[in-house]
Amino acid sequence: MIPFSPPRIDQLIIDEVVDTLKSGWITTGPKTKLFEKKLSEYYNTKATLCLSSATAGLELMLRWFGVGPGDEVIVPAYTYCATANVVMHCGAKPVMVDVKKDDFNIHLEKVAKVVTPRTKVIIPVDIAGFPCDYDKLFDLVQQKNIQSLFQPSTPVQEKLGRILILADAAHSLGALFKGKKIGSIADITVFSFHAVKNLTTAEGGAVALNLPEPFDNEEIYKYLAIFSLHGQSKDALAKMQKGAWRYDVIEPGYKANMTDIQASIGLVELARYDNDTLPKRKKIFEFYNQKLAKHPWAILPPTMSDDKVSSYHAYLLRIDGIDENKRDNIIQKIFDHDVSVNVHFQPLPLLSAYKKLGYRIEDYPVAYDNYSREISLPVFYDLTDDQMERVVEAVIKSVNTIR
Repeated sequence: MIPFSPPRIDQLIIDEVVDTLKSGWITTGPKTKLFEKKLSEYYNTKATLCLSSATAGLELMLRWFGVGPGDEVIVPAYTYCATANVVMHCGAKPVMVDVKKDDFNIHLEKVAKVVTPRTKVIIPVDIAGFPCDYDKLFDLVQQKNIQSLFQPSTPVQEKLGRILILADAAHSLGALFKGKKIGSIADITVFSFHAVKNLTTAEGGAVALNLPEPFDNEEIYKYLAIFSLHGQSKDALAKMQKGAWRYDVIEPGYKANMTDIQASIGLVELARYDNDTLPKRKKIFEFYNQKLAKHPWAILPPTMSDDKVSSYHAYLLRIDGIDENKRDNIIQKIFDHDVSVNVHFQPLPLLSAYKKLGYRIEDYPVAYDNYSREISLPVFYDLTDDQMERVVEAVIKSVNTIR
């Protein structure tokens, strides 16, 4: 069976993790701090905080911005549930917007129609690693008619003076928008290092801070490091200094710190990301494109435009002329050929948790149409040429059988 997306675990990673284990420092410590520094250098941003997950990063930033009951946060209907779940955790309302047909990302013209005085944040999602149009997003939130609707309810919101752009870049580490790496564009960008991501730390995530003046991103980083560790004024590394055992808890915070064991994996992966990982993933995409382009039913995923370059995270193939039931049958046939595939994602209004809240998939027709015909093909570092051939053969045979 060809797996869908196993992590790359080689001797370099094993050696780095063993080095951490032997050091005796396994929680948040020097390697986590080094990983944060290297990430900031990688995507050229002002500060980075590493955490236990991207989900934790999104929620912490919503809470830092003061999002709470009565507030609204705009999210795409086509995304993983974490994007909306964190809004619910804060007591706010996710306002869902349909997506574009071509690239699965949030439809910005439709975003403008749902902004209200309660809107505090927009969370764009770079689906499959293909960036949103961040210029248009910033143009939108800075329009006079949109900005005049903004009603700050906290000092932080008042300082920004507009809707916050909080990018869910779980898929898009290494992607480019107008020549700039994702992480250096939005006000705040959150990455995922989950096991199936391009760069993994087993579990984990990072928050890239890029807030405009008069914000001090380094000071915000220091606060978030405390906020993500129960509000404790010193982490374990600081407490280990001679005579520095005493600490305070400045507020009831969260427990979301990254460990040095996780950071060890991340340091190895980041060092070879641009010159090894991304080229391999791009090669897989190009192989699939070359083999599938000749079939009129194959709608290939976007990976590059005048302004955007993908991180090649997930290969979202769509099959023309089928419905959801036929798609599901095709997937079963592909599995019968011992090839694992997936679907990215079930739109939020299809999920029971959001159906119960009154969200209707009928209100998001493009999200449903894209989902109903989408099949994600395997993309991982150790995928061989022979396996890629087998994937394509399984897809073609299965589609032709069902369609």
